[in-house]
Amino acid sequence: MSQSMVITRWQEHLQRDKRRSPHTVRAYVATAQRLMEGVPSLSDWQSIAALSPQQIRSFLASRRMDGIGNRSIARELSVIRNFVAFAAKQCELSGQKPPKAKPMPRGPRLKRTLPRAVTPDAVMLLAGAVRDLHDEPWLQARDWAILLLLYGAGLRISEALSLNSDALPLGETLVLTGKGNKQRVVPLLDTVRDAIHGYAEQCPFIDTTGPLFRGARGGRLNPAIIRRAMQAARTALGLPDGTSPHALRHSFATHLLGAGADLRSLQELLGHSSLSSTQIYTKVDAAQLLDVYENAHPRA
Repeated sequence: MSQSMVITRWQEHLQRDKRRSPHTVRAYVATAQRLMEGVPSLSDWQSIAALSPQQIRSFLASRRMDGIGNRSIARELSVIRNFVAFAAKQCELSGQKPPKAKPMPRGPRLKRTLPRAVTPDAVMLLAGAVRDLHDEPWLQARDWAILLLLYGAGLRISEALSLNSDALPLGETLVLTGKGNKQRVVPLLDTVRDAIHGYAEQCPFIDTTGPLFRGARGGRLNPAIIRRAMQAARTALGLPDGTSPHALRHSFATHLLGAGADLRSLQELLGHSSLSSTQIYTKVDAAQLLDVYENAHPRA
C-alpha cells in the first residue's frame, strides 16, 4: 500500500466516519502527511501501528525546530494518537494481527487560558464599527446581523456562515448543526431576528436554498472577511487583540452565566459535547468577580 492510499483512507475516515469539519480534516491530514514524510519507515498500516515513542518524540522535536509552540505540539500528538489507533484497526480489518500498542509520549503541559469577555456596550460599538466599514447598505446590514447573531445566540462563526436561506423566515428559535454533526436549538432575540430579516430584504443574492450570508459577489461568505473586519474595527476602537468572532461567543456564555444560567443549559446552548468544556466559564466568572473585588474593595 502506498503512502497516498494511506492518506486517502485516513481522509475518508475523518470525513465520512467521524464527520469532522473541512478545517479539521485538512489539519489532521496535513499532520499525517508530515509524519509519514518525517519517518521514512512508515509505508503501511502495520508500520504506522508499530510507531515507537522514540520515533514520535523525534518527529515532534523536528516540529519544534520548525518553530511551533506547545499548543500545536499537543494538537499534533493528539492527531498521531488517533492515526496510530486507526492504523491498528485497519490491520485487524485486513486480517493482520496489529502490533502490540506502545505507550504514547506525554504532551507538554498547557496553561488553560481564560476567554476575555466583551461588554455588551462594546459589542454594539464593535458591530457598528464593522458595519460602517462598508458603503453598500446590504453589506452593512449583513455584518451587523452576523455580529449580533454571534453574540446574541452564542454561535461559532462557522455555524453562522453555514446557515442557508431556507431558514427564513426565522422564528423564536434556530436549529443548528454544529461540531460532530450535532444538532441543537438556540433561542433568537427579537433584535437578532430583525437584523437578519433586515439584511435578507436588502441582499440582492438571496434565493430559497442557497447560503444566507453572502459575499460581495454572491457566494457563501468567507469567515476570514468577518475576522479581518473585526480586526480593523477593534483597532479603531482600541479594543483588546483577542476581540474576535469567537470572543463574542465567549461573551455570550460569560454573560449568561453571570446572570444565573446553569451549566447544563449553557452546555446545550453552546453545543459542547462535554460539560468540562463549559466549566471553564465558571473560572471566567470567578476571575471577573476577583477583578471587581480588587478594584472596588478599600482594603484590596
